[in-house]
Amino acid sequence: QVQVVESGGGLVQTGGSLRLSCVASVGIASANVGWYRQAPGKQRELVARITRDGTTVYVDSAKGRATVTRDNAKNTVFLQMNSLKPEDTAVYYCNVVFTYRVAGSYAYWGQGTQVTVSF
Repeated sequence: QVQVVESGGGLVQTGGSLRLSCVASVGIASANVGWYRQAPGKQRELVARITRDGTTVYVDSAKGRATVTRDNAKNTVFLQMNSLKPEDTAVYYCNVVFTYRVAGSYAYWGQGTQVTVSF
């Protein structure tokens, strides 16, 4: 079984920055990894995703402020968020997905880390 653990969340003022970490218990070089967030009363949304080859995608509201990177040697994916806004307040989750040609896809979620941006 694969375990995924997020960290780095906390309370920050508007305009501040945070770097979230997602650490997996197995190698992630072959995985696509996404960062999602869910605010109270809202659906979970994709914030950023980085594929196995390093291609990145960001939600429009985070473009220019968020950067997702990976360190495969440490089984870690980072989400750097700058110029934080109160609208960024949410629980942030990491999703690690392995896809096998025959077996299909397997997704592993972390427990989430709380990001709170105050006025």
